[in-house]
Amino acid sequence: MGDDSVVSRLGSMKALLGIVAGAGASYGIYKLVFGRAGDAGVNRKKSAKSVTIQPGSLMAKVSGFKVVSESDNLDPTADAKSSDVFSKSAASLEPRHLSMLLSLLQSSPNPEERRKVLVTLGNAAAFTVNQDLLREFGGLHIIAGFLSDPSPELRVQTLNALNNLSMNIRNQEQLKIYVSSVMQMIEMSPVNSDLQLAALRLLTNLSVTDNHQHLMKKSITLLLSLLVVSNEVLQIQVLKVLVNLSSNPDLMDDIVQAQAPASLILLFDGCTSTSVLLRLLFFVGNLRSWRPSAQVAEALRRRQDSLYCVLLDGSSQLHRKLPLLLSHPDEEVKSQNESPTFLMDMSMLLLQNTMTAVGKMKHMIV
Repeated sequence: MGDDSVVSRLGSMKALLGIVAGAGASYGIYKLVFGRAGDAGVNRKKSAKSVTIQPGSLMAKVSGFKVVSESDNLDPTADAKSSDVFSKSAASLEPRHLSMLLSLLQSSPNPEERRKVLVTLGNAAAFTVNQDLLREFGGLHIIAGFLSDPSPELRVQTLNALNNLSMNIRNQEQLKIYVSSVMQMIEMSPVNSDLQLAALRLLTNLSVTDNHQHLMKKSITLLLSLLVVSNEVLQIQVLKVLVNLSSNPDLMDDIVQAQAPASLILLFDGCTSTSVLLRLLFFVGNLRSWRPSAQVAEALRRRQDSLYCVLLDGSSQLHRKLPLLLSHPDEEVKSQNESPTFLMDMSMLLLQNTMTAVGKMKHMIV
């Protein structure tokens, strides 16, 4: 009697499935139901309630099971929670994880979740293979899109991620278009803020080679101004960019003509941090390698606020400051200041200035 009842129920279910199949339901329904038919101990009502029903659908009227369409993603890993990805180490992330994170970054309305995604992507971007994958997935522009996010914290994490991505030369070709935006962010952000620091770190990577340095030449004045008002950490980062730029002879004309604060000279002092002072001396050493013609030098002297007048001209106070650094307690500072090339550059410059002055005196006498 009990067996006949089970058979009768199965017959009813087969008939029901025939109706559903006729309405266009997928084979997944059939398999889902018949996979459970052989187990008499299963509570069918409980199983039916645990599955989501689409209101108003044919399945809602005739069954308790969700229709599975061919367009649905049947990959069991596709529904992995974002928290599972966040818990993974950056080294263990697979391409599918990176793709999922980029999708989540674009779709999530939750700022905190977007922040976590950016942190995770930034950590993953420390690995070369992920730098390439994120570029191939279009991830560089997706991430850079958050440079204008209203949240300062999200902008910081965006810059951190782009900083790691910029260690890849091929990625720099795509990231160069954001240089002006990053410069504007530095100018508009509070001094010594995390935003300024993160932005300068990105510019440091982008200025390592001379491929994109020309994009920063209009911001020399901004960098020099920031140098005299910022803290030690930011000063070091500013000088890293300036040293990189000043190593490019093609940019030297733009650098020496840039407006510079007179207080810049005050940094060449024994009280200045050794890390900052060393980079200042490297920067000046690069500037000394530039040899202007007499006409160019004369034109630059007319601009008293130019970097040339502040640091390079014979009237610059730097010539009185540098000898004092020879007694600096740090050996590296002294060795940089005593280097033959450095001293020769100073001597040649002083000689040029002296000859120019003598020439003027002769002209006046005549």
